[in-house]
Amino acid sequence: MKTLREYISEADQEKHVAIGHFNISNLEGLHGIFNAAKDLDLPVIIGTSEGERDFVGVNEAVALVKTLREKYDYPIFLNADHSYSFEKVKEAIDTGYDAVIFDGVKLSYEENVEVTKKCVDYARACGRDVLVEAELGNIGQSSKIVDEIPEGVATDEEFLTNVDQAKDFVDQTGIDLLAPAVGNMHGILKGGHNPKIDTARVKALREGAGVPLVLHGGSGISDDDFVEAIKAGMSIVHINTEIRLAYRDALKKSLQDDPDEVAPYKFLKPSVSAVEEKVKERLKLFNNL
Repeated sequence: MKTLREYISEADQEKHVAIGHFNISNLEGLHGIFNAAKDLDLPVIIGTSEGERDFVGVNEAVALVKTLREKYDYPIFLNADHSYSFEKVKEAIDTGYDAVIFDGVKLSYEENVEVTKKCVDYARACGRDVLVEAELGNIGQSSKIVDEIPEGVATDEEFLTNVDQAKDFVDQTGIDLLAPAVGNMHGILKGGHNPKIDTARVKALREGAGVPLVLHGGSGISDDDFVEAIKAGMSIVHINTEIRLAYRDALKKSLQDDPDEVAPYKFLKPSVSAVEEKVKERLKLFNNL
């Protein structure tokens, strides 16, 4: 089986598609995502944020993904999404994660460079090929349905990722992947699509920074923007809020349809199917299927 680095390189340099990255909070979400990817025969990345790792368990998440990978000889990988300290990055690497994200956007630029470089150095010394991603710009932090665009997110030039700074950041830190702010935002705008993606900036960042790019805040982005962003240089796309909504709505309907059912494996099945359907829809789009 190819490594995650090799799959990303193939998506970026050869196929010009994007690998889907989907977050989980429980076993049902994992099964829904894996079923969709396996049915389409596509590599997939499972993400767990700090909050999700606290809920699922760091060791448990590694064991679950490793079990699926080994049992089915399948390219499913695990990423420590949005880690806000070196200690959390180190914990994920030590436990067996395939990739980590250090999110230092709230730090000064100099501090962000310093801590990110420390994360890269630790990953390089761990004895495994662990990818390190960092974030530049402001795309917000909350995976929720929001009434309006958060202040300083998505449309304010000051908070979008600058090409020259991105190149400097990559040169100083040695990161493998960069998550830029290019009009994207975490969460979904109530009543409409999120702001348009600045695909010209995506293209300039991919060429200038010299590393594969990751699109965070994928939920709420239009299909056309996804396609154009991937063409411009996005190699991984993160989806979380959309599948959370699919899970919640299916569970709500399941409980309403049969309020006397008490077996979780029965009333949770529709949520697994809803996640699978949404993930399959996104994977098809990201891979021109």
